Amino acid sequence: MLALVLCWQTGGTARAAPPSTFAAAGSNAVATLLSVYYAGGGYWRMCNRESCRRSDSDWGADAATGALYLRWKLTHDPKLEKTAGELLASSPRYPTPCNHKPCPWWSDTPAWDAVAAMREARMLHDDADAVSRAQAALAYVTQSRAFIGGACPQIPFQHPQPQTSGRPVKTLETDATAIKAALLLYKTTLKRRYLDIARTRYRVDRRFFLDPAIPLYTVHVIDEGGTCVQQPHRFFASVNGEMIWNGLQLFELTHEMRYFNDALATAQAVDTLLSDERGVFANLQGENDVVEPLVEAMNALAAGYHVAFARTWIVRNAQAALSARAADGSFARFFDGPPQPTSSIWATNGGLALEIAAAGLDPGGRVAAPDDWASGQPVGETLTSLPATITFDGSGIALVGTIGASCETAHLRVFVDGNETVDRTGLWQNHDMPGGKAVRFAWRWPTAGRHTIRIEASNGANGADAHLIDLSSVIIGGGA
Repeated sequence: MLALVLCWQTGGTARAAPPSTFAAAGSNAVATLLSVYYAGGGYWRMCNRESCRRSDSDWGADAATGALYLRWKLTHDPKLEKTAGELLASSPRYPTPCNHKPCPWWSDTPAWDAVAAMREARMLHDDADAVSRAQAALAYVTQSRAFIGGACPQIPFQHPQPQTSGRPVKTLETDATAIKAALLLYKTTLKRRYLDIARTRYRVDRRFFLDPAIPLYTVHVIDEGGTCVQQPHRFFASVNGEMIWNGLQLFELTHEMRYFNDALATAQAVDTLLSDERGVFANLQGENDVVEPLVEAMNALAAGYHVAFARTWIVRNAQAALSARAADGSFARFFDGPPQPTSSIWATNGGLALEIAAAGLDPGGRVAAPDDWASGQPVGETLTSLPATITFDGSGIALVGTIGASCETAHLRVFVDGNETVDRTGLWQNHDMPGGKAVRFAWRWPTAGRHTIRIEASNGANGADAHLIDLSSVIIGGGA
């Protein structure tokens, strides 16, 4: 195990020189975005290796476009406008809505692409071609009959129907992002139908996706024809960020206070319920979740409405995330954890967006030296079976390795000092994420002490499935 951890610490994850201010951190972030992840010619790399797949579509690429827009909004840098023009030229042109199989896209993809096109439109001074592409993409989402049906036809299926395999999922990735696209289109075109789409879908989404006990949104509803059932506590950063932003925009456009109150309640719940003991956001959900929309939403609260806790959330997380920043400027998924050799565009966009937002809110703010995970010590045996318990003395823990050949079915429940994390569905691994020595979990405390992490199987995994887990424990701020 020691050899594995040493390889993880030195094999491509050397620490980048820390910036002195948030202004410098923001400049570093945009440099990484453009030099490491932007492949040129209008395409993003899906990870920080030259050989990674390239794309200009769907939420990984579109979240990177969102980070680019966030920087442009702060600086109006004409160099970013050039990149936006290249991204627009390579972006999909959606055909007329799909009314029968085969449909080439899932419903969430054109929703994300519509938002990206509107971001490009704004950077290109309301470019008519970009607006047209966004309109076509949104029409594909909202008018394709292949996505409509089931026990709750008000919300679209993710996969075109009839679906030949898998559970019939309806995702807030589709609808929350479609609302955002509709609001952006309304603000540009002033066509009432876009505001009507946004208001109607917002009301429906709160009915089906809002948790019954806390003001957070789950990402999935299962519609098997007879009932629509939430997959509880799948609190993706992306959809909660989108719904916060949507509520703020609806308040701005309608002056109805309920929208602002909804947004504020969700943002406060993210801050208090989805953070570790140091108040740093812990993205415990799918590894292909994207945090950029959540950063954008918190930034809207902080910069547009001067909400103090939202500003503090961005600055605190931006400071912490520097510990998860590798030599090439890429960020790992867990802001309070160490860097890793390979980071996907899904994982890194959140850290990049945080530094860009913090640069806008507090450019002269002094940045403390990042917490040094290089001093972390390997502890105990490599975990290869479940359940597993790790007891240690320290101020932080990272679990490094893999959670399984079974990929999306191998969900792991995590208990921190006896309390299960709020999400309750645990960690999981996605097809597009880096394998091997990725950081799968990180948690920090303000001071060192004795702590226990327990991992149990859920959602199809069980203790006999040894191949599902191969994790090494790294401790900071204390001994084994």
